[in-house]
Amino acid sequence: MTSPATCPTCGRPATDLDGPTDLVCSEGHRWRAAARPGLAPQASPTAVAHDSGDATTRAGPMDVGKDGRQWRIGTAGDVAWLAGRTTQGLSVTTAIPPVFDAYGTFRPPAGVGFDAHERAVIDELAACTPDQPWWLGFLDTGPHDVVFPQAPKVSLYWGWSYVLVEAGPEQALTWRTGHLRGDGALPDLFFPADRSWLVSALWDDTWTDVGASVAVLTALLHNPLVNARLVGPDEDPCPPGLTRD
Repeated sequence: MTSPATCPTCGRPATDLDGPTDLVCSEGHRWRAAARPGLAPQASPTAVAHDSGDATTRAGPMDVGKDGRQWRIGTAGDVAWLAGRTTQGLSVTTAIPPVFDAYGTFRPPAGVGFDAHERAVIDELAACTPDQPWWLGFLDTGPHDVVFPQAPKVSLYWGWSYVLVEAGPEQALTWRTGHLRGDGALPDLFFPADRSWLVSALWDDTWTDVGASVAVLTALLHNPLVNARLVGPDEDPCPPGLTRD
């Protein structure tokens, strides 16, 4: 039976599943009626990984439990707007697709700890973003925490594997223990559902890149705890005083 509802994430028509309140769209977004995607108490039957040894290949979304509720694990479709859209070389668009009005970087300023710095980053981004889910991407380097190590992964950039989870700003600050830039908690890649900005730190970088509107970059620039700087789309984002490994 086809429901008159449409998906609140992608706008495609919804189809009823097991009951009148279980909905799914053709992109695999699954939700309860009158609620946003990702809140279903159990994983969709299509969220089972194929028995092919490839953890990145599966038919649909998967839910995982944490903090007393369920969270949706993202699929390749949720990052299709980003995958394969970055450029080669050393410019900021190696990390951020060239689709934004402004680009920048940030890293903790001297004398400021990761907790204060990352809280400032999230506070500024949240203040500029309408209430909605955020996608959090944790790069699987091996030793670094990806929060849900058994979850299926998506592939980005040079075939790097990420655990992608639909959550929000508070989870971005609290779920993780340490990342490849230091003792902080921030995901290596994150963006809101409306894709109005993207934050991404590449594997070997000790700074973080961001693409967004001029207004969002301006807000980041005005907070000294963020320590942001503007870069042009063709500019090497490596901050002054640092060298690439």
